Amino acid sequence: MGTRQRLITTAAELLAEEGVAAVTLRGIAKAAGVSHGAPLRHFSGRAELLSAVATEGFTELLDRRTRLPDAGPRERLTAACHNYVDFALGRPAMFELMFRRDLIDPAEPALAAASSAVFDEFAALVAAAGGHRGTDPRLVAASLWAALHGLAQLWLWGGLAGASFAPSPESALAVTLDAYLD
Repeated sequence: MGTRQRLITTAAELLAEEGVAAVTLRGIAKAAGVSHGAPLRHFSGRAELLSAVATEGFTELLDRRTRLPDAGPRERLTAACHNYVDFALGRPAMFELMFRRDLIDPAEPALAAASSAVFDEFAALVAAAGGHRGTDPRLVAASLWAALHGLAQLWLWGGLAGASFAPSPESALAVTLDAYLD
């Protein structure tokens, strides 16, 4: 593995172990066993390195499409929604980084391509599932994605887990899907 990839891999590991705040250029270099200046020989700065890490997160999320059941469109969309929430709950620091516009460069080509591919795949699943009564399926996909994202974030931050009625992520997701797939 080359130094560039080792820096990305190390940053992803630090992210998973210690969270977004711990992922500094100096910390990544130290953990990767390279000089503190090495990251800047491979990346223009922290944002570019973190963008590469976030790209891996979007790629992993996109690769989860291979886990979708060989079933009808609604079942595939439901499984994709579960995959999204499961990814967020299972990889909270990566999930946070992927959407932190203050830490990444959303215009970085590989990141833009990976995040667009995830949305395009999701929009295609929404379109195939139908039930949007004349509304542009991409708009429905954006709304459903926002609902899933909000559900995951609220769960991660304790906003739903600490609620007086304490729903499980699965029950909250079921209600969200019922609202979109009626």
